[in-house]
This record gives sequence, structure tokens and C-alpha cells, in this order.
Amino acid sequence: MNAAAFRPGASTLPSSTVEISLRCENLMDTDILSKSDPFCVVYYKGSAGQSEFLEIGRTECIDDNLNPVWQKKIILDYNFEERQALKLCVFDSDSNGASLEDHDFLGSVECNLGEIVSMQSKGFSRTLNNGKGATIHITAEELSSNKEVLTLKFSGKEMDKMDWFGKSDPFMEISRSTESNQYILVHRTEVIKNTLNPDWKSFQISIRSLSNGDDDRDLRFDVYDWNRSGSHEIIGEFHTSVRRLRKGPNNDNTYDVTNKEKQKKKGNKYNNSGSVTLDSIKVEIVPSFLDYIKGGTQVNFTLAVDFTGSNGNPNQPSSLHY
Repeated sequence: MNAAAFRPGASTLPSSTVEISLRCENLMDTDILSKSDPFCVVYYKGSAGQSEFLEIGRTECIDDNLNPVWQKKIILDYNFEERQALKLCVFDSDSNGASLEDHDFLGSVECNLGEIVSMQSKGFSRTLNNGKGATIHITAEELSSNKEVLTLKFSGKEMDKMDWFGKSDPFMEISRSTESNQYILVHRTEVIKNTLNPDWKSFQISIRSLSNGDDDRDLRFDVYDWNRSGSHEIIGEFHTSVRRLRKGPNNDNTYDVTNKEKQKKKGNKYNNSGSVTLDSIKVEIVPSFLDYIKGGTQVNFTLAVDFTGSNGNPNQPSSLHY
């Protein structure tokens, strides 16, 4: 080792970008005629002179569900040598207002980001304070730097009829496997009402979110029948990978939707509960701001101030230019 090349204190702080996924179980039901509509607010407090928690993100609100699995992720930089405190508060949405005073409190928990990251293989779980036994589950995974974005479109055919007075109201959830052999939700499609042949809208999702840059990582697609009560019924599931999806629309990307319970009951008489087909895929690379700079992009900024006489003396408080 060249002693002259070593400079004490010149090393960079070890850090990684991590993605936080959240879900809860057995939340309180604070609504009279339906179930709670929960969302989670995440607060952060670093060790560098920060005395109060600051809000860094909110999940989406899930209607009528006491066991929500939130799709929206929280992205944080994990610094190994720094104490990074998190506070997670769960609320029942009662209005469209942004103020938390307009919503019912369902419980909270405080922990450190280091605790969550260290429990990657098992998953981090805590009982919510003042949550009457409700539990929050937190999964953290280090993110890759992949810049690809996929535009995907799927459709279904001959789904099982799940409703008594109609057909089915299908929607699809996509989950990716993690290093701890769990599945975390990465995308939820819209609901298509009263049809056995849903044609879902195309959507964009980054490779980083979908598979964390690993084309061979297992992806699970769950197809549900939507119910107003929030207790959605599983139609079936199938598995695939980004590598397979990249092949585009072909027979290899038409999947049998399998309901394991029906398969057990019917045995060899069971074929499937419908099929899902990849209709289109588009792959784009979204450059970062630094990529534009490296490519020679120049940013010019021009500022002009109109000192019109009718606006008054700029030295006077009454002037528009004071």
C-alpha cells in the first residue's frame, strides 16, 4: 500500500439507496358502515443536528381494507454510520384534505432504518402503538442503478365468473420476489367492471421497481375479482420474469391463470381460470440529469426585471419591486 496515497478522513461515508415497502395487518375499523381506508405517513430524523421528525412521504390510500398492502414505496439513502430514525403513522382517510387532523389515527411505530435493513432476510415487523394489536411489516431492499423503463399492456380472456349477479370485476397485482423469499407489491392495475375478458390500460414501470435490475427475478401476477367490501376474491395467479417479457407478444407470453384451491378440488379436470396475454412491451432508457450534462447539454439562465415607472420607487415598501 502506498502510504502517501492515504489521507485520513478523506474516505466517503458508506451508503446505499434502499426501497421501503409497507403493509399492515389487523388495523382498527373506525368506519361505521364500511372498513377503514388506511394510508401511511413516514417521518424521518437524521443524527446530524436534526431535532424533529420531518415528513418524507405518504402511501396511497386503500379503500375498505384492514390488511393493506401499499404499492407506493419510500426511497431513502441508508448511511451505515449514522443513526436514522423513522416514525410511521397509519391513518384512516376520512376526507380529501391533506391535513392529518382530518383523518382518524390508527397507530404508529418508531424504529431505526438500520434495524429494518439488518432484518432483510426475515422482514421487520412491529406492533403499532395505540393500534389495538395491529401490526406493520416493513421490507427494505437495496436498489440498483438501472435506468430502463418498460411500458407494458396486458389483457385477459375467459376469466372465471365470480359474481352472482354479474360476471367479474378483474384487476391485477404484480409482485416481485425479494432476497428474503417474500413478495412485495410493485404495481396494481385498474379495475375493469363486469367482464370476463378484461383489457387493461398500458402502464409504465421502471426496471428498478419491477425487478430491481434482475431480469431473472421471479414476478408473480395475481388476478382478483374486485368487491366493494374490500374483500377481493382471488381468480388465479401466474409467474414470469422480465427476461421472458422482453421477448414481446408471442405464445410464450400467454399465461394460464391458475387458482390453486380449484386445482386441488378438481384435479385433472381443472384446466385454468382464464388466461392473460402480454399485448405489447416497449423498453426505453430514461437518462439522468448528469447524463444530459455528460452529453454536452448546456443550461442557460436569463433574468430580466421590468422596472416600470408605474410600479413605484423600488426603494419604497409600496413598490412592486421593493
